[in-house]
Amino acid sequence: MSTHTGRTRWLGSSLVQLLLVLVALVWITPLAGLFLSSLRSERDNASDGWWTALADPARLSIDNYRALFEDSGIVQAFWNTVVISVPTTVLVVGVAALAGYAFAWLRFPGRDTVFLVVVGLLVVPVQIGLLPVARLFGAVGLFGTVAGVILFHVAYGLPFAVFLLRNYFAEIPKEMLEAARLDGGSEWRIFLQLVLPLGRPALASLAIFQFLWVWNDMLVALLFADSSSQPLTVALQSQMRQFGSNIGVLAPGAFLSLVVPLVVFFAFQKHFVRGVMAGSVK
Repeated sequence: MSTHTGRTRWLGSSLVQLLLVLVALVWITPLAGLFLSSLRSERDNASDGWWTALADPARLSIDNYRALFEDSGIVQAFWNTVVISVPTTVLVVGVAALAGYAFAWLRFPGRDTVFLVVVGLLVVPVQIGLLPVARLFGAVGLFGTVAGVILFHVAYGLPFAVFLLRNYFAEIPKEMLEAARLDGGSEWRIFLQLVLPLGRPALASLAIFQFLWVWNDMLVALLFADSSSQPLTVALQSQMRQFGSNIGVLAPGAFLSLVVPLVVFFAFQKHFVRGVMAGSVK
């Protein structure tokens, strides 16, 4: 019986591993094809498929990337993406951490009502707010600016962020906070030295989600950014519209747009896993 059970478990584990390998190949293959295409000349990409580069790697070069970084429009769009994504992520995580702590542990009039309003904002689609916010930004001079794009992302990122961090902070043992208050700790000190370190996994997970969402966004930037403040997604879309199948620019640009989120994700992978698993095991 034990031998049969061991074989069954081994077979099941092997099948799961095989399935995971197949799924990984399905996800990795387009990324590998994009990377190889970005290293091939436009003539080679037009004549045959990217997989032929595996048989002749000597024809690969970084000329497309040199041309990409010599394109001032693409370089400016890349830095616009950084300038939009990083402050947005910092603002959303910072404000949501303060609000989440307040909703979880501070007592003030209307706390539950305000939190219900915040939760209700989760069901409001982004598309509903595009036109009225665009009119508002036009009236105050923020339309077509980086600051306008950042404010829009912050506003629509906060409801989910506050909801997530409030629920996470509420799981902190009450006795721990009471002990800190009895020791003379102020609310600011408790928040900075106790709550934030304990909430690091949730904060890291939220930061990754927010950064990826803003970095890959095109809808909001397409409406609220002008030619001088457009991010990389809009710049690549403009290149595709103007030059059609200009793979020499689109492939390295698209890979550059992909590799930054991948680096961010793997850099915070440990904290991300902890944040996802938090509360699943008591």
